[in-house]
Amino acid sequence: MQQQGWFIKIFKGDRVIWGLVVIFMFYSLLAVYSASSALATLKHDGNTTYFFWSQFMLLSISMLVIVLIHYLPCRIYFSLASLFLLIALALLVFTLFSGKQINDATRWITIFGISIQPSEIAKAALVIYLARSLAFYQDEKNNFMQVTKYFMIPVVLICGLIMTENLSTSIMIFGISLIIMFIGRIPFRFLLTYIGIALVAILLMVALFKAVPGIQPERYVTWEKRIETFFSKEKDADADINADYQITQAKIAISTGGLFGKGPGKSEQRNILPQSNSDFIFAIIIEEYGLIFGAIPLILAYMILLFRGITIVKKCETAFPAYLVMGLIIMIVVQATLNMLVAVGIFPVTGQTLPMVSWGRTSALVMSFSIGAILSVSRVINARAKKEELQDEEKIDIGEKIYEPAKA
Repeated sequence: MQQQGWFIKIFKGDRVIWGLVVIFMFYSLLAVYSASSALATLKHDGNTTYFFWSQFMLLSISMLVIVLIHYLPCRIYFSLASLFLLIALALLVFTLFSGKQINDATRWITIFGISIQPSEIAKAALVIYLARSLAFYQDEKNNFMQVTKYFMIPVVLICGLIMTENLSTSIMIFGISLIIMFIGRIPFRFLLTYIGIALVAILLMVALFKAVPGIQPERYVTWEKRIETFFSKEKDADADINADYQITQAKIAISTGGLFGKGPGKSEQRNILPQSNSDFIFAIIIEEYGLIFGAIPLILAYMILLFRGITIVKKCETAFPAYLVMGLIIMIVVQATLNMLVAVGIFPVTGQTLPMVSWGRTSALVMSFSIGAILSVSRVINARAKKEELQDEEKIDIGEKIYEPAKA
């Protein structure tokens, strides 16, 4: 009983989400170790456990981040939302001019010897900013110019800075932002207008690149090839083999995994499939654990995470905590869905990691921060329900309005 009390005192908030975190980390440790063993042998002098211990350390730090963040009052995110966004914009600008190129894309910067992917940070920063804006400008939601100023301009800035080196992430962030705004009761006609403008802008950009090849971004050919290959599969039976090697190998991994898989550590495609420990880790999980013990449990885990997020939102008494939780949950679940759809060949290759499972330091830490923020709201809600003592700031976050209605 004492041990249980000790556990309850440290890990507060939604118990189901804590359980899901453990499940994600369990799959992550096993899958990254298996998928990376050949790469570790090649690049780390035969040390096959290099990625295992690296991932173990990363997951340990991630758990620490979740624990620490879930103790922070929700109001901190409201107060610092604009600062988070400015820092994210600064990091993206710095990446454009001084970023490090890996796998033919300049998406990383090095700070104190550590590689960081700013687009991951920007994604979470934008979600927090949108949650804050939806709460703060509730009286301006039917004003197209105000919505454009306070919502869409930041979205366009973030997506525009990411687009040249990571088109798929830019499109995903744009889509997530629209979903959050729709849930936040921004008129649907406004969102359709923004989608129309975005489509026209993309078409004009493509036409310009076709007319003046010299100004094409380095990644343009990759984007074009991936999209053309995806939509030409029915026309060309050899398209998968000739132009979409990753999808082909992922499909082989999934098809050979079957219902029950080959068993832990017995994947054959891990040595062939590029990015098997990150972008395509879902295929390796299915190959080794099958649909029954691999795919279905993970899919259910993300669905339960979405359901628990909605449950927390329903218990929120004020706007910002509700928008914060919903936005972060949507961000995680949408990215997970895209990763899995790519792995099974339903969606073009995007390069998105599987949240809390794939190898990737920045992604893991940002997702841990996001889950910690969700649990922070849940912790306060549970404390209020049990009539436990709360800090004054936490009482304001959940029990009272945290914004001043914008003046007409």
